[in-house]
Amino acid sequence: MLTTPYTRRQFLQTSSALGVIGASKSLFPKWMPRLAFRAQNQRPPGDVLINIFLRGGIDGLSAVVPFGDGGSYYDARPTLAVPEPGRGSNAAVDLDGYFGLHPALAALKEVYDEGHLAVVHATGSIDPSRSHFDAMRFMEYGTPGEKLIGTGWIGRHLQSAAWQNDSPFRAIGMGAMVPESLRGPISPLSIQSIADFHFKGREDELRRMQQSLASLYTIEAPTDLLSKQAGLVFETVETLKSIHPGSYQPSNGALYPDDEFGLGLQQVAQLIKADVGLEVACIDLGGWDTHENQGTLDGTFNALLSNLANGLAALYADLGEQMNRVSVVTMSEFGRRVAENGSQGTDHGHGNFMFLMGGGVNGGQVFSRWPTLAPEALDDGDLAITTDYRDVLAEVVDGRLGNPALDEVFPGHPVTPLGLVQPI
Repeated sequence: MLTTPYTRRQFLQTSSALGVIGASKSLFPKWMPRLAFRAQNQRPPGDVLINIFLRGGIDGLSAVVPFGDGGSYYDARPTLAVPEPGRGSNAAVDLDGYFGLHPALAALKEVYDEGHLAVVHATGSIDPSRSHFDAMRFMEYGTPGEKLIGTGWIGRHLQSAAWQNDSPFRAIGMGAMVPESLRGPISPLSIQSIADFHFKGREDELRRMQQSLASLYTIEAPTDLLSKQAGLVFETVETLKSIHPGSYQPSNGALYPDDEFGLGLQQVAQLIKADVGLEVACIDLGGWDTHENQGTLDGTFNALLSNLANGLAALYADLGEQMNRVSVVTMSEFGRRVAENGSQGTDHGHGNFMFLMGGGVNGGQVFSRWPTLAPEALDDGDLAITTDYRDVLAEVVDGRLGNPALDEVFPGHPVTPLGLVQPI
């Protein structure tokens, strides 16, 4: 059956699934993956950043247990507290004699002992909002209390970086929507699966589009803007066709969780190994809003932590030596209250924890200006924040990503150095 070739006008009038700098119309039809580019020249000097957002407000006091607080912790959580180290199979995994990992996070202890995992506790956004929507937006914008800035902290990092990068894979969001943190003039790539770029068997449509690109634009030696953009599209599709997610074998026996989070991490590892110019990848892991039946040791919370730990451990094993140029950061919009509620859950709180993982991390430590959980030290019933999360991110942006323009990335925030990473 013959297919009618696209005219240039029809091609440009196709739906806007593809955001291209300088052009308001798409080069591909609606069903094809969304691609976006910024044409530049140089490779970045620093790490690949993997930003994992734990959406819903993770209970940091159960993930990283302050068992050294004794009664201030255990009396407030008669049914949800994680036992201190040595108190049975569900006991916390001792880190430093005061803090311990939840037992479901035990897979990360080896990474911690190797000095490539650091924990930051009593951290978070200084804005007091307990609204998920507002708190997430403030954190992703990097401007607590300011909703109108319209760009994310990662987007501003990409914009202010001194280097240039012509890869269409410069920044990706694994999922259906672009995270707020990536918003800015440098357009990100948003994908749910690399397999989407294999067009799920629609090879006839793929060939048709490639022929249209080649015939309507000067692909090999482009001179005008649209031809250059079409060339980038052609190159990107060809690159992704060469990456076969179904046949990928992780290195070093790594086993990723068999779910969306595990698939996302695995595909990020594939892109890093393929050396396609990736600088930033954002992945979400949700479900942490545990108001009822939290299941700290045997339910929902426990399962989510296992997923997080197994995913991070698999990524660490899979990348091997390449972890020396990768920085992983976890964050969540807020923590949970110190005292459990009447529904065997925890309500929205304030202070929380963050993980930093990578070869350039000064790991094997729990960094905290710990305020304690004594009643007089709490912030309206919550763990007080003593380390602004922007200081943690700034440490990574400057020290590991190689971008010292922190006044642009975190406007209005005087950064306090923490010593959490080794400068590149």
